[in-house]
Amino acid sequence: MPYFIVVLTLFLLLACDASNLSKISQSEEVKILAKVGESIIRNLDQAEVSKQSAPSVEPLVTGSSKVGHRDFNGAKKVLPQVFAGMEQDFYCACRYQGKTVDWSSCGFKPRKAENRAKRIEWEHVVPAWTLGHQRQCWQNGGRKHCTSSDSMFRMAEGDLNNLVPAVGEVNGDRGNFAYSAWTRQPQPMYGQCQSVVDFAHKRFQPREEVRGAAARITLYMHQRYDLRMSQQDRQLMCVWARQYPITNWEQQRNQRIIKLQGEGNFLVGQPARLTELCPR
Repeated sequence: MPYFIVVLTLFLLLACDASNLSKISQSEEVKILAKVGESIIRNLDQAEVSKQSAPSVEPLVTGSSKVGHRDFNGAKKVLPQVFAGMEQDFYCACRYQGKTVDWSSCGFKPRKAENRAKRIEWEHVVPAWTLGHQRQCWQNGGRKHCTSSDSMFRMAEGDLNNLVPAVGEVNGDRGNFAYSAWTRQPQPMYGQCQSVVDFAHKRFQPREEVRGAAARITLYMHQRYDLRMSQQDRQLMCVWARQYPITNWEQQRNQRIIKLQGEGNFLVGQPARLTELCPR
């Protein structure tokens, strides 16, 4: 029993005889104290739950020879190793070499930003905005401030599990839009690319071939870093994770990430754990 409740109870017992104790217990003052007590207990319980579920922050490493989490700049330096021999853009299946996209390999046509469409960028499957906008550092200065001051954000921003190669223009158009699915015959926006953006409703539909991987990455990141996700988004990610099996690409990528980071995506390495996040 919390300390203040014990004190309050003793006070009432000592200050009052049995005849008027009942009357005092029904007074407005005591009711207010009771509500305050309930609020304090509830907040303490919530704080304890948050403390127990708080994600662990790992020390960051630098260089390509050390194993561990990196910040985003450090991650970009080792990502070419992760995708060596698998140089294909995530959203449009375009081949690339170095940072240069081969449009002819995927029938890609720029929508608007031709120069940006020529290069490969490292896309956060769970956007940096999602990783940080609920944190205090974001309120005090946005992503740049989080990168410079928040160790948890730096770790999440550079998590190799969350980073994939993407055509720059598509990466920019996707922005921080949530994944969604609204059509089986998308109207092409980038030539033959099957991923599309709905700017009006702020949503992004990735091509079918990567929906399973996108879902498993999304579920992993939300679990690993204790991020909030709407029930609707969680249901969609669970459906995709079940509907689209783990691919050889995911397995090979995961093994390489473990060697570099020491921690891969448990939903790829231990598929049965999907039931923990997506109970039927």
